[in-house]
Amino acid sequence: MNAVYSWPQIPKVKKSILLCFISFVALQLNAQSSNWETLFDGKTLAGWNRLVGKADYKVEKGMIVGITVANTANSFLAFEREYGDFMLEMDVMIDDTSSNSGVQFRSHFDPNGNNGFGQVYGYQFELDPSTRRWTGGIYEEGRREWLYPLTYNTSAQDDFKVGKWNKIRIECRGFETKTYVNGTLAAYLNDTVSLRGLIALQVHGTTRPEQVGKKIFWRNIRIKSNDWTSTPINTSMYQVNLMTNSLSNFERKQGFKLLFDGVSTTGWKGAYKPGFPEKGWQVKDGLLTVLGSEGKEAANGGDIVTLEQFSAFDLSFDFKITTGANSGVKYFVTLTEKNEGSAIGLEYQVLDDKVHPDALLGHDGNRTMASLYDLIPAIKQARFVHPPGEWNNGRIVVRPNNHVEHYLNGMKVLEYDRGSQVFRDLVAISKYKVWKNFGEAKKGYILLQDHGNEVSFRNIKIRPLK
Repeated sequence: MNAVYSWPQIPKVKKSILLCFISFVALQLNAQSSNWETLFDGKTLAGWNRLVGKADYKVEKGMIVGITVANTANSFLAFEREYGDFMLEMDVMIDDTSSNSGVQFRSHFDPNGNNGFGQVYGYQFELDPSTRRWTGGIYEEGRREWLYPLTYNTSAQDDFKVGKWNKIRIECRGFETKTYVNGTLAAYLNDTVSLRGLIALQVHGTTRPEQVGKKIFWRNIRIKSNDWTSTPINTSMYQVNLMTNSLSNFERKQGFKLLFDGVSTTGWKGAYKPGFPEKGWQVKDGLLTVLGSEGKEAANGGDIVTLEQFSAFDLSFDFKITTGANSGVKYFVTLTEKNEGSAIGLEYQVLDDKVHPDALLGHDGNRTMASLYDLIPAIKQARFVHPPGEWNNGRIVVRPNNHVEHYLNGMKVLEYDRGSQVFRDLVAISKYKVWKNFGEAKKGYILLQDHGNEVSFRNIKIRPLK
């Protein structure tokens, strides 16, 4: 039977060793703790400056309190120093679900922006206590807007608690940014646009009288800018990678592969051709572009398809349309129909909804951008549709159980179950009713459509799902 020793029973030599060990651990912990730099002293706003708007910021009981005022732009309380790689922590409380706020990081201030009133632009840790619940998402103030809405990670939507103190953390190292809410990973971004900048506390502007006087509270603001370790994460997390035609190390670990390398047509061929079309498509400046041919469907180069077939998968792609353009990304294409025109398959519609007449055809808008063409309309807000000449991001997720989701710029716009009775009923009243078992193949090619209008693609990547 092993003896159990209380503290006085430990021999002196062992006690000395134990004391030395405890002292060593304490020193290490103190050293680690000393890497934190306090950005708010709890008493004054020393080191902080208000930018752009006129919201009121003051110190109360060890807190920075931001207070909304009427008829002013978004306001920012910015710390005087810029930071590059860092771990930033703070406590935040918002007690009203109609409020909105954020924490800027790696951001910048242009005193001449916004017609001379000044403009803050850059990454923002979203603080959103509304029913949308996107706290921890990454928004880009003054530029690209939503980069990582929590539609990409719905499991983190309930971690922020309204009316209570919440601990938030932002980790920036190199191109990677990770955000946390009460210890839960909320967003994971890989981007090269800004690697250094300001930290600022936002009070949202308002023109609504009932929103005047709303308060946001911050405390315990501290940062580590050296000697810190990134928090490890598991590979099930979805990462938004905005680096053009490349995979991040994390995406490689997840099993993603590029379908377009940015410089060649490797991995593609004409839909009904032995090789890649000799005309009608162009690879230039990292873009794969179908050239215009007066809107004639598959009359120039024709559709192109992947050499490989896929069943369950996570596919994402960027696309840029020209005014009035029509195209599409099709999946579960079998090439067995041998029809004229575009090859048959389930289609993520790519369209200029405002100009192209096809947007008004079909049923209930089921031929508009990001819709499952001629079957299910995409439900989307206008603000999440980027106009011709700007990039949009599409995403198609097909689960092993045949549940399918379409996304547009991070927003889930539709979902359905392949092969279900509801799906078959929709096919029965569509243009596809003449094709037996349409859309139910076990596997198929990915297709980019030539509909006779110029459309560019990039960042085409896919991950098989099991």
